[in-house]
Amino acid sequence: MKKKDSKIVLPHEKPVWECDKTIREIKEQNQKNGLWAEEEIEALEEKLKELKQKVYSQLTPWERVTICRHPQRPHSLDYIKNIASEFEEIAGDRTFADDLAIVAALAKIDGQNFVIIGQEKGKDTDSRLKRNFGMPHPEGYRKALRAMQLAEKFKLPVVTLIDTPGAYHGFTAEERGQGWAIAKNLFEMARLKTQIIIAVIGEGCSGGALAMGVGDKIAMLQHAYYSVISPEGCASILWKDAKKNSIAAEKLKMQSEDLLYLKVIDHIIEEPEGGAHHQPAMVYEGLKQFILTSYNELKEYEISDLIDARYEKFRAMGMFEIVHS
Repeated sequence: MKKKDSKIVLPHEKPVWECDKTIREIKEQNQKNGLWAEEEIEALEEKLKELKQKVYSQLTPWERVTICRHPQRPHSLDYIKNIASEFEEIAGDRTFADDLAIVAALAKIDGQNFVIIGQEKGKDTDSRLKRNFGMPHPEGYRKALRAMQLAEKFKLPVVTLIDTPGAYHGFTAEERGQGWAIAKNLFEMARLKTQIIIAVIGEGCSGGALAMGVGDKIAMLQHAYYSVISPEGCASILWKDAKKNSIAAEKLKMQSEDLLYLKVIDHIIEEPEGGAHHQPAMVYEGLKQFILTSYNELKEYEISDLIDARYEKFRAMGMFEIVHS
């Protein structure tokens, strides 16, 4: 990917960017010399519109992964700040430390109180290092669980925002019980006595994502992905070649449409042409409406019925074909 005019341009976007740049230059020149007729400029803009439609309607699974990983894509804190009128962060796991890869907050959305928990990658080098690139340690998952149990205690609905390349896999994480922390979250979320609404806003990779992914309503942004492994990791295992990531991205069936068909998710939140970073306000509003609509539906259920339905939901996930020899 290349950085041009302070925007990072992905390889598949280059023709669109070049065309848009040419039109902008023509308009600037026209203010001085007036060489181009309005009809000619309108024709160029129509061609740009057609080019965008062609490029963005024929995206490959791997190109969608690059959109999902775009450095300028909104992250959890961006969503929280833009959909909540008020929020107050919750820090620490009361056991070891405050993992900044997890953001937890008491928040108010359209007058309704929620507990929102998100995986945060950071925006620049300093914040990405501070947030460990969105890869939580065990204390991060314990912090998330503490916030969920607080929500249960005060009868507040929970919202989780998933955006991680995976749980941190270093020695220190294993030393402090990474596997146990993830398993504990899965167990407790399955029986948490409050509504749980989940949105995959970016990368949803492996157990690091699933540790915050057990709930009653699950949505994905259109170009997010949700998978047991990254395309590069899959390619390294199956073909011993990480460069076959584009093949792996296709075979993993990890895009939103695939997962809606397989009933792993319930809803797709549409993104603007080219991805959420092109028009963040659109996805902020889409996520906000999904949260409020889901809560209004879920609050009508008795908690015991909700937990039973949650269990059945995950038991029924996926499709299987039995082949008789």
